[in-house]
Order: sequence, then structure tokens, then C-alpha cells
Amino acid sequence: MSLEERRALEALKEDTNTIEDCQEDFEDMSFGDIWNGTESLAISHAGGEFTDLAREVLGDFWKISNNRVQRVNKRTRRDRVLRRNNAFAEQMVVMTDAYLVWSLTKCEDAFRGFFERLEKEGLGSDSNCGQWSISVIDVFYAEKVSLRILSTDTTISSALVRQGVMPCSPISPTVGITTEALDLYRVAHLRSPQMSIQAFVKTVCDLHGVAFHRHLSRQFSIAFDLYLQVRRSVAAMVAESLQRDSPDFRLKHACPACTYILMDEPKLTFSLLYAMDGNDSLKRVIRRSLDTDDSLGASSELPTGQQLTSNRYLSRTYVDQFARDSATADDEVIHAENSCEGRWKNMDDTKTKKAWGIYDETGIFVAVCRHGFTLLVADMIQSGELAKYPLAVVSKLLEVFGSNLGGGYDIGCQFRTTLDNSSIGPLARSLHHTCLVGAFHGHAHRRLCQLFSLTTYIKGLGLEDLEVCERTFSKSNSLASALRYASVFHRQQAIDTYFEHNDDFEVYANLSDFLYNNYRQALDILNDGSTTLPNLMRDLKVADETVFERWLEEEKVYLQGLTQEPADETLQMEYWKTLANLAASKEALDAAMTAFQDSSHLEGASYDGQVKNTRKAESARRHALEDYDRHLKLAQVLECKLEVEKRWVAEDTQWQKVGRLVANRKYQRALDRLEGLIVARIFELTKMNRAGTGYKLRKHIAKALQARSIAIRSALTTYNSIASSMYPARKTLKWEEVVEYAFLADFDLLRDTRADISQRPWASAAARRAMDLYFKMCRAREEIQRLNVEVRRLVTYIQDEDKYLRACEDQLKSVSPTLANQIAIHRNVRGRFNSRHLKRLYDISNLPGFSGTIAPGMSTNTGLGESSSTPNAQVPSQLLAGHPPFNDRRSAVVPDTPDDLDEEEQEEEVEEEASRSLQDVLRVADDFSRLELHDHADEE
Repeated sequence: MSLEERRALEALKEDTNTIEDCQEDFEDMSFGDIWNGTESLAISHAGGEFTDLAREVLGDFWKISNNRVQRVNKRTRRDRVLRRNNAFAEQMVVMTDAYLVWSLTKCEDAFRGFFERLEKEGLGSDSNCGQWSISVIDVFYAEKVSLRILSTDTTISSALVRQGVMPCSPISPTVGITTEALDLYRVAHLRSPQMSIQAFVKTVCDLHGVAFHRHLSRQFSIAFDLYLQVRRSVAAMVAESLQRDSPDFRLKHACPACTYILMDEPKLTFSLLYAMDGNDSLKRVIRRSLDTDDSLGASSELPTGQQLTSNRYLSRTYVDQFARDSATADDEVIHAENSCEGRWKNMDDTKTKKAWGIYDETGIFVAVCRHGFTLLVADMIQSGELAKYPLAVVSKLLEVFGSNLGGGYDIGCQFRTTLDNSSIGPLARSLHHTCLVGAFHGHAHRRLCQLFSLTTYIKGLGLEDLEVCERTFSKSNSLASALRYASVFHRQQAIDTYFEHNDDFEVYANLSDFLYNNYRQALDILNDGSTTLPNLMRDLKVADETVFERWLEEEKVYLQGLTQEPADETLQMEYWKTLANLAASKEALDAAMTAFQDSSHLEGASYDGQVKNTRKAESARRHALEDYDRHLKLAQVLECKLEVEKRWVAEDTQWQKVGRLVANRKYQRALDRLEGLIVARIFELTKMNRAGTGYKLRKHIAKALQARSIAIRSALTTYNSIASSMYPARKTLKWEEVVEYAFLADFDLLRDTRADISQRPWASAAARRAMDLYFKMCRAREEIQRLNVEVRRLVTYIQDEDKYLRACEDQLKSVSPTLANQIAIHRNVRGRFNSRHLKRLYDISNLPGFSGTIAPGMSTNTGLGESSSTPNAQVPSQLLAGHPPFNDRRSAVVPDTPDDLDEEEQEEEVEEEASRSLQDVLRVADDFSRLELHDHADEE
């Protein structure tokens, strides 16, 4: 580039106000068409094109002077960001094409990095091309080089992308980041989400031996967003070429073992098993400004014009349509049908409807298949775990997968009622959707709830514990620190990219290990049970295994009978209350009669005063008499129902009997409360000591146990007080005895109840052990049946998918080599694990007791884009149509200076610090209020 051209470009960058103020004077300019990509700029070796173009654009305002005074940049940060992003968006088509060319060239030439190729091919020394001077930054090298601008390059940005450099500005960029450096950060961040852009840029600065500046992070962030956008554009083109661009295609094919249905395979009880849950770790603080009178400050969110297009995210509009269902649920029905009401924090409406004003997105709600593949993600917006989120998930899954779905949820017992009463309740019932409770959360539910919802007793469920969400969150929680102060777009982009990478490189990579471990576990359970269960049955003198099913039904009937007090006791309690009211009304009537008689003998009172007192006493007497008659009639009616021959009023023994009923009722309630707390503690202790429980989960359980210990002490004190007042006195419990309870059966069933069940066969410890082993063996047989289906599905999918992608790649090699290369890259994403899967599947077939087959089958899905369909790759419409028509919007896009970028980064840091301060203040206030409540509870 000549000296005159260089000065012309510098003037174009710095004369911002001139461009904006005189925009109406050059409405016919063609400069926007050039950088947008609609028109290509003819570049020759003679040079001078940029100078002529600048003169054509600016006319008489184009001045090149050494003594020129630099104008003040009055653009706001909002203007800069919006114009920059819009300019990049308008060039996305040509930059995507350039990226495809670069990717193919790199694959064919097998070069490792930008500077290696620069040295090998001499990109900046070709005398037949125009040149562009730019500072290129790589991981280990940074150098100012001159890159070639070909006549086929429609924009400067696309020319840079074609050579492996992502520009930091959409027009006349001065700095670019190599694609290899950006990809290195992308993969490193996905493997370790704690690594921020600033940390990576500081690392590169250390390697280069230069000082870190704020604008370097901003430049890298701009280039990284552009790189991810180009990758999404390429992925969309690949999906369209493979005819897999329908809205629900990813969801329908999320998991090969769950969704790749084959012909002639056994029908499973549950066509798809999934778990769903909310997680509040991935919150995002609303950026606030402290310049207002508002206590929280005004929102200072910066609109960037960037929007994430994802087939994994449920939109806010889709989720909000179920808000009315969750708000209009019949609370009385829920309380009546749900025996676990109040046991869970997210069951408490007063807590779930309370949103922290400091957060916008308060977390995510996800649905995950039993193997760990992410099905759906929804943002929880300024709320807790409301019912609209699981309702939206279930609605979408029913729409896509149809009937016989089984969904695990930690409050599945309550959600079953919510779902039945919602707008999609009829659809869920017609498609036989089943609400379940995970194994870990289920142990803290009441025993009756466990019998209907716990995984151990659900036929067709296998050994699945439905706690896969907890394992998913244990990994995704590492994103929290990086997303707490991110923008809306960057937060969703990071979450979507993370789950996509996790599905492809973690969950899919471990899929065959999952099948192998579960198969071996099921076989071990059957082998051990086949020797242990007959001995237990012989000791119990049980000849048929079907007796365990009958015992379970007897237990259900017994516990259902405890959900309400016996009818006769309820009637007696009502009669006792009526007698008490009758006695009180009799005393009131006697007092009114006495007052009426005395009112007529008042001395010294005037005639009017005596009349007034008499009327008042008469009115009181009449009301007392009516009240007495009403209670007397009600008592007589109840006496007839109880078939009592004589009134209990005159019988002190009957009063004592009814009084004992009242005391026994209080005793039972106190014992129920104590039992529930101890049962939860027993199972949580078991889980905390189980191998494989993570550190964070252990700390969470430990805090819950600490809080529950206080509740247990309070419940124990109440129980002992009531037990000692009973006649005869009941056994009291010591704290040391309570904390050492280790067997649920001994405490849950063999207790002082209205009916002694200690002699029933299913109440003994030996019977409970035999029942648990029997049902565990039943689930193991079901697990083997499901695994036989899933193993064959995976084998068939590997064969069909590889064959289909290779055929599509071959079809496009002659038509579009760049796209064929991208299909090869796409094939390698999961294909790299196929040999590992085949080896593991072979190991499964060699397990003693394997009853399935690893011979591939035939898929039932043969539609367009299916792995088993006839390959028919299409060239995307984007490549066929060429460049889109230019939008006649002439924006004056001026490159950002280092000062501009420093200002952006500094504003980001100030806003983040302000939000962090507000968050800390609210957290301290919340902790203080909790401390006050705790102290108040201790005083009580």
C-alpha cells in the first residue's frame, strides 16, 4: 500500500464526526456495498484504489494534512457496539464462505498455524495482489504483516478470514487474532469454564513478553464472538446440506440409545426416561447504575444486537404460556393428594414466587435423558423453580416423542397433581406420561409417596435412579463464576456451547461405558440375589415370590389408612367437641338467666334504665338459649350416629375416654413429625457416606443435617412432653437413641400406632430385606431388557451414521469441496469415539449372562436426513443464492481505537463491580435476616 493510501485510510478512521454529520451528502456512495460484500472491490498491483474510493465517498471533505486537528469522538458505547455487530452480521455470509475456504486449505496443506503457513507460502510477498497491513496475534507469536487481498475477496474482513485471521473490526481492521488461537481458547474454556478471556489474554501477553492492556481483552472478545458466530453459520449450512435443519431434529436424535428406534425390537414400558430439575448456580446479575435514586439503581444492560439461535433453548414466550397453569392450580387438591407438601423448599410457593431483584436469570431448568444427553434448557427468569418450567418441558417432550414417557423430578409427587390440573393434563394422561421421583430425593419423601413414586417400586424402570440432573449440574456449575456478570447473549451462548460440547465429547464418549457398567451391575445383582433370596425365603417360610408383591400392596393399604384419622375416631372427636360446646353454652345460659333475674330487681335505677337493662339481659338470655339448643340438637344427632344409649354428659368415664382420644391424637402427630425428620436424616447420612459423592454435595448435605438436627431436637422435646402426659405414660426418647437409629423399617413400621402391626409378616427386618432384594432383582431384569435394546441401537446408529455421512461427503466433493470438508469434520466429532464404542460393545457381548445381540438392526426412521435414509446431500441455499442483496442503510462504521476499547472494558469492569457490591450487600442482609430468624426460633 502506498503512503497516500495509508494516510487516506487513517483519515477515514479518525474523521468520525465528518462521516456522520455529512451522511446525507453522500447517499449515493458505494463504500457500504464494498465492505458489506454486495460488490467486490477490484484491486490491481498498481494501487490507488482505496484513495480513489475514499475521495468518491467523502468528496471535498477528504483532506490529507499533516497538521490536521483530531476531532473529538462523540459516539457512545452503545453506538459503537451496535454498529460493529451489525457490520459483522452483514458480512457474515462472505466471511462464512471465506472460513470454509480456509478450513479446506488447512486440511489439504496440513499446516499447523498461521505463521507457519505465512513463512511456507509467503502470503505477503505476492506481487499480483493488493495488500493489507495488520497486526496478527497468535498464541506464541505476534507480528505486523501484509496480507493479500484478492480480486475475489468481497470485503477486507473476508480476505482476512480466508487466510486464518479473525478481524477485531468490521472495516479497515488493524488487529486480528488467528483462528488457531481462538479455537485453542474455545476448547480450553469448554474443558475448564473457569478460564476467562482476560486470563487467557494475560497468558498470551506473558508468553509474548508484553504488558497487558484492557483493550487487548476487548479485541479478543470481539474476535471470539465473531469466530463463534461463523462456526454457528457453518453448522447451520452443514445441517441444511444433510437435510437435518428441521426445528426438532436435534431433540429427536439427541441420544442414540434413547431415540434410534429399530424394527422388531421389544416394546419398553417407558419409551424415554428423562430427568428434569432446576439449578440456581448459573444466575446472572442485572447490571445496575448507581447514579439514580432507586435503591437498586437503574438497569444498565447494553443492547448489542446479538441474539442466540439455539434448538436447545426453550424461548421465554413458550415457557410463559404455562404461567397461568401454575398460577391457577387447585391448591386444595394439591394439599389433599400430596403427602409430602412442605417437605421441599421448591414446594413452598412463598419461596418460589419470591425473586431476588438483583438477578434477571436466576438459573436454568434442564431436561436430561437417562444417559446424560441434554434435551432442553430454559432460563428461570426472576423467579424460583416455578411450575411453568417443568410444564413447558413436558409439553415439548410430549409433542416430539409422544407416548409412554417417564420423567423424574425431585418433587414429582406434587408435579403429578399440577400436571393433571394444567392445560396439558388431558394430553399427558392420553399419552400415558408418568411422573417419577429420583432415588436420592425420593428417600426424603414420605413412605407412602415412595411406594407410588420411588424408582425401586416402579415396574419397567430398571436400575435407573433418575438423578442424572445432579451429575450434570456438578459439571456445569463450573460455568457460574464466568456467567454471573455476563450479558444476556454471552450467558446463553456460553451455556448452549457448553452443553453442546458436553454432549459430543463427554456424554457420547462415555455412552458405551454407561451401558457396560449398568449391564455388569444388573448381572451382579441377579447372581448375588439368586443365592441370597432363596435362603431368606426359606427362613421366612415363603414359597412363592409373588407374596412380596402382595406384602407391598398391604403396606400401601395400611399407610393409606393413616393419611386420615379413622372415621369412628373422627366422629367421636366431633362429639367430644360438641359436648364441650354444649357444656360451655349451658354455663352461658345459666349466667344469662341469673343476669336476667337480677336485672328486674335493680334499686335506684330509673324506669328507662331498668327497661334498657331488662331488654339487654333478655337478648343475652335468648341468644344463649338458642346456642344451647343448637349444640344440644347436634349432640343428639351424633349420639344417634354413635348408637349411644345414654348421654355422655353425665358419664365421667366417657369424658375420660374422649379426652384420651384427644391426647392420643396429639401424640400421634408428634410421633409422625419426629419420624419424618429422622427418616430423612438416615438416608442423607447414607448418601453422604456413599462413594462417589462429590465434595460440594457432601457440604450441602452436611448443612442440611445441621439445620435438621435443630428441628429434630425441637420435635423430640415436643414428643417427650406429650408422651409423658399420656395415661398411661408412653416411652420417652433420648437424643442419643434417636441419632443412632439406622434402620428405617424398625422405626417407620414397628412403632406405637393405633393398630399394632408388629406381627404382620412384612413388618419384620428380615421380611423388609427380602422384599428389597426381590424388587431390586426385578429392576435388574428390566434393566437388562432395556440395555439389550440400547446396545443394539448404538451398534446400528454407529454403522448407519458413518455410512450416511461418508456418502454425503462423497456426493459433495465435486460440487462443493469446502462443504464436503465440513461434513468430514462433523463426522469426526463423534466418529472419533466409534472404535472405542465398538470395543466396549464387544466386551458387553462377552459378559457371562449377556442375552442380547450386537448385530446391527434396521431403523424405523427413514425420512429425510435420517441416518438410515438414502443419502442425498444438498448444496445449502446460501451457497446457491450467492450474496444477499445489500440493505440500503448507509452506516458510518469507524474502526474502534484502543482508547474506545479501553473505555468499553473499563465500563464493563465498573458495572460489574457495582453489581457485585449490590449483590454482596443483599447477601449480607439476607444472611442477617436468617440469623435473626434462627435466634428467634431458638428462643421459642
